[in-house]
Amino acid sequence: MADEEVLVIPESRMELLGGFKGFRPFCDKAFQALLTPEFMQFRPRSQVEEDPSFKQLIPYVVLQCEVEGQTQIFQYTRGKGQGEKRLHALRSVGIGGHISREDAAGEDLYRSGMERELTEETVIESPYSEELVGFIYDDTSPVGRVHLGVVHRLILEKPAARAREIDLTDSGFAPLSKLKEELDRFETWSQLCLVNMFR
Repeated sequence: MADEEVLVIPESRMELLGGFKGFRPFCDKAFQALLTPEFMQFRPRSQVEEDPSFKQLIPYVVLQCEVEGQTQIFQYTRGKGQGEKRLHALRSVGIGGHISREDAAGEDLYRSGMERELTEETVIESPYSEELVGFIYDDTSPVGRVHLGVVHRLILEKPAARAREIDLTDSGFAPLSKLKEELDRFETWSQLCLVNMFR
């Protein structure tokens, strides 16, 4: 894990997003500017986990479907085998993780990383549509200060998705209303998504 090289951008590039904190609606122009090759680099994860002068770019994918007129969201609890130790035992609605140097072999390294994480962590057995909905930045915690999330929403035609990783425990679709009632049990990024994506 310590030797994994992950995609980072300089903290100064956060200006493209207006210096926001919390959740910011998606802006394609800013996103494309964030992915300017000359500003992207791969650095050892062990070096950047404690260095807020670089932001690790993280695709964060929320799975959603409608069941009998009710919005359902895929959720799970992070087990000990999940890469980010600081998030263990917290619930989450986001699938995703770091973009690694291996993803650079693809034509679109960001897309390659997002799809790899989605495939590694889940099995989706339903047609779906996808949209980019926002950015997340949380400077209130050590883990939040070194990551920038890009939020994707997959709208599934039916609730046919399950965890592939054994460290995504207690997983499955649950009513949005129930998740909002239990907000304090979720990691900060998931709280921001549940509050801002579903007003």
